[in-house]
Amino acid sequence: MDTKIHKMVLAAQRTEITEYYIYHKLAEQTKDTNNAAVLRRIGDQEKGHYNFWKTKTGVDVAPDRRRVWRTVFMAKLLGLSFVLKQMEKREGTGSRLYDSLSDHFPETKRFSEEELEHEKTVLNMLDEERLQYVGSVVLGLNDALVELTGSLAGFTLALGDTRVITLAGLVTGISAALSMASSDYLSSKAEGDARAKKSAVYTGVAYLFTVIFLILPFLLLTSKLMALAITLAIAVLIIYAFNYYISMAKDLNFRARFWEMTLISLGVAGFSFLVGWGLKAILGVNI
Repeated sequence: MDTKIHKMVLAAQRTEITEYYIYHKLAEQTKDTNNAAVLRRIGDQEKGHYNFWKTKTGVDVAPDRRRVWRTVFMAKLLGLSFVLKQMEKREGTGSRLYDSLSDHFPETKRFSEEELEHEKTVLNMLDEERLQYVGSVVLGLNDALVELTGSLAGFTLALGDTRVITLAGLVTGISAALSMASSDYLSSKAEGDARAKKSAVYTGVAYLFTVIFLILPFLLLTSKLMALAITLAIAVLIIYAFNYYISMAKDLNFRARFWEMTLISLGVAGFSFLVGWGLKAILGVNI
């Protein structure tokens, strides 16, 4: 075995033992017994691949413990679906690696097929509460980003002090969050949705968290223009993070969704900024 192939085999061996531990730890924290059994089965297959590579290298390879810890932590934070979709993409990379090694080790053709089968199995498991309520989160985030960035931009020109802007923004944001959650509840209940209360909670919480993040710069800074600039940057970061999560977990087009939400939010903010400037000039009000 030449040096290049040996390095590829060692890398494959480490990946397999790492994913063995990941799948088993994910199975331990999964409430669904069927999904847990599937995860353990996939993990055991990865261990079988590891044992095969061990016969070729003659050495034991330690797992990437940082990756194991990071993946399990991300599953707790962002949900099993998000992590499994990320691993699914890595499985595709592993399948291509085995295809490249098949000339030297014919057995890896079976490994490649098993890696692709893992992808299909994972796709059938992606049904968790966080994704069921993603529509409510989208509703809360979208409305908060568009409404509050627009309001804060308008307040920045119409009002003179960051504390006054903070007060106006909080009143607007909290009232809108309660209104949006109530509307979502009534709408879901009218449609006969048994999860109307939870849907409303997801909407309201998403809205409130967005309000807090967007108003924070006005609370901490004295320069209203600097605070507005940071608020808009935070809005873009929220849009980026949320759309990355959704595009990964639900296999959607990240770039198109990101630019759509960004352009709408910033466009409304820019228009509101001009409205605030215009009304201040027309009415001659200075606060």
